[in-house]
Amino acid sequence: MKETIYDKIFKPTTYTLENGKTVKQRASKTPLILILIFLAIYASFQATGVDLSLIFTRGSQFFVIILSMFPPNFGFISNIWAPLFDTIQMSLLGSLIGALFAIPLALLSSSNVIKNRLLNGFFKLFLSILRTLPTLVLALIFTFLFGLGTMAGTLAILIFSASYVGKLMYEHIENVDMGAFEAHESMGLSKVEAFRYAIVPEVLPTYLSVSLYAFEGNVRYAAILGYVGAGGIGLVLNERLGWRDYPSVGMVLLVLMVVVFIIERVSEYFRRKLS
Repeated sequence: MKETIYDKIFKPTTYTLENGKTVKQRASKTPLILILIFLAIYASFQATGVDLSLIFTRGSQFFVIILSMFPPNFGFISNIWAPLFDTIQMSLLGSLIGALFAIPLALLSSSNVIKNRLLNGFFKLFLSILRTLPTLVLALIFTFLFGLGTMAGTLAILIFSASYVGKLMYEHIENVDMGAFEAHESMGLSKVEAFRYAIVPEVLPTYLSVSLYAFEGNVRYAAILGYVGAGGIGLVLNERLGWRDYPSVGMVLLVLMVVVFIIERVSEYFRRKLS
């Protein structure tokens, strides 16, 4: 075994075999990895100015606020249904249209279907740029363009869904066996027709599953879009928090948790059927 600098610091373990020969087993690199992780964490704390002592001095206030939400104000529930419906509506509409837009984006990004590196690179870069834009920032931009309301939230969710589903789908398409696609092309079909008959049946279950998963997440994201005026239950949540009306906030969160739980269970059921 060739000795390295690491072996000089962390001495290898020597074993003597029955035939009298000795072998050396290099020391585990776990201690070095742990040291590097702790150094990175310490450097991060120093760079960001994190004061861990605040967790011990002010952390108890978190539980004070949480306990103030219980029992929830059940009389406030009548004010929740309309904005909750708006939240679900813009999540569903944004997810659906975004998933549809993801299909051509994924097709144009797939290097094994569209054999044009410049075109592939452009659309892959385009999807990457869309994914780097936070949904909250997109909603804020759209509120300036189209005014306050659910339209801004729907467009923000639409863009996120298109970039998210498009990214996962073009990666899946690039791993598909292209034998059937090439056979359809050799029969005279166009790329779009070959894609329809050869690739779509293979990727459709994954596409539907990913789209459902995106919808699950979008319901949660949509709940905070009201903070920038993009409509939905986030408006009510922001208003009640501003008034320190914690029992009403607790009611909003309770209803939201129940709705998200139901959506997740239904989505999980359909995703299991698709797999």
